[in-house]
Amino acid sequence: QVQLVESGGGLVQAGGSLRLSCAASGRTFSNYAMGWFRQAPGKERAFVAAISSSGGRIRYADSVKGRFTSTRDNPKNTMYLQMNSLKPEDTAVYYCAADRTTIVTVPSANDYWGQGTQVTVSS
Repeated sequence: QVQLVESGGGLVQAGGSLRLSCAASGRTFSNYAMGWFRQAPGKERAFVAAISSSGGRIRYADSVKGRFTSTRDNPKNTMYLQMNSLKPEDTAVYYCAADRTTIVTVPSANDYWGQGTQVTVSS
């Protein structure tokens, strides 16, 4: 069982940066694949990034590749999403997810979710 809490969202101007954190509870955190999804108003929840349990394999959506970086610090039970060169279209609620096997781009296929944190990018 894993409980996830996101933080670090806020308001930023286009071109700026934010770093999101996802704090996890559970003594077997290091065994879970982790990922980030986002959902804008009126849109479906969409895949952003995924990172393997060891941090050795990382995948990104094409829309954020080269701008966002996903990392994890297993001793601190925390995953991060560094977001640079932010665009207004990045505005969304960002969710972290965990899965006992592999993060899948279809949101409902993943096991656990945080409550979300709002990211707003202004022009």
